[in-house]
Amino acid sequence: MDEANEPANGDRSDDRGRLLARGRWVEVASLAYNLTEVGVSVTAGLLTGSSALVSWGADSAVESVSAGTLIWRLRGEEKGLGRRGVLRRKKVALGVLAGAFAVAVAFILYEAIGKLLRQEPPGFNWWGIGILLVSLVVNPALAWAKHRYGKKLDSPALKYDAIDTLICEYQTVVVLIGLGLAKWLGWWWADPAAALLIVPYVAWEGFEAGRDALNVAPDEDAEPSADD
Repeated sequence: MDEANEPANGDRSDDRGRLLARGRWVEVASLAYNLTEVGVSVTAGLLTGSSALVSWGADSAVESVSAGTLIWRLRGEEKGLGRRGVLRRKKVALGVLAGAFAVAVAFILYEAIGKLLRQEPPGFNWWGIGILLVSLVVNPALAWAKHRYGKKLDSPALKYDAIDTLICEYQTVVVLIGLGLAKWLGWWWADPAAALLIVPYVAWEGFEAGRDALNVAPDEDAEPSADD
């Protein structure tokens, strides 16, 4: 009886290992793309004076932190960390995310409110528009992959990250609208206003990450499972 169960248990372990590796590679792709977003959007935003582009880039930097911490967390389980070790990594990752979101909110508010007070119209840059348009296609694909492996692994962290990526898609649409209104209708205030519309979502993500970090208690959990 025990011998008959061993292959099944081994198969389940191998399947989970493959899923963990695939989930990790999805996050590696997400990290690489988000770093590209940061470089292009922040550079274009600074060159043109676009608060919306710079703020969108700041949120992409937070997404990069999210991807990096999830890679670290998934790699830990791949290496065979027990539930307690995985939960410790999860707690650290969520704490780092909460701090990164708080910094992003402060930066966006400073940038957007400053532009509104100075009444500075943004310039126009096709590099910035280009990365936004590419993101309209890439982000849904990344969100789908994260949700797929999050569901297969029963990982709330991956599914939560998929939601973050979809929120980034919403932000992309908002920034494109703001830049379009500023460019073609001369509504200079639409650009910083678009940046400010991002703030509630970033702040809420930060709040949820901080709350989840406080709720993780690895030293009180004695379960042997490595699921988060």
